[in-house]
Amino acid sequence: MKQNYIFEYQNENDFRKKERTVRKYNMFAYKKLTFEYYPEIRNGNFLGEIVSVSKKDRTKNYELKLPTAKLFAKVHGEIRLHYTVYEDKKIVLLTNITPEGILEEGHRAELSTYKGVMISKTHPEKDMFKVNLLNMLQK
Repeated sequence: MKQNYIFEYQNENDFRKKERTVRKYNMFAYKKLTFEYYPEIRNGNFLGEIVSVSKKDRTKNYELKLPTAKLFAKVHGEIRLHYTVYEDKKIVLLTNITPEGILEEGHRAELSTYKGVMISKTHPEKDMFKVNLLNMLQK
């Protein structure tokens, strides 16, 4: 029987907050993450692209792009899962989910939307300007 990898967290509370925000505002990405990507990673099929390799620590850092709406990705950036694999110890260290700013803010307060995109409470004018600009460019 193949031994599965164990998930550990660099900062579990912070990671879980971001994960819950993804669940709240992008259910499709959360379902893919929970029911497809996590089981594949646990089985040793590492998804995403290798960002760096450390021969000294014997680790590989991966970045997995989650399904993101095109307009959201252009305004805030792609939603990405960052993780590190320790192959000799059979451990996957879940480090982060980005973009951090909007995900952390979404956990602290209820975010509003503008034309289908989450708008930050700290700089809503900037986000609305980006959405309007992108919509004008598409016409």
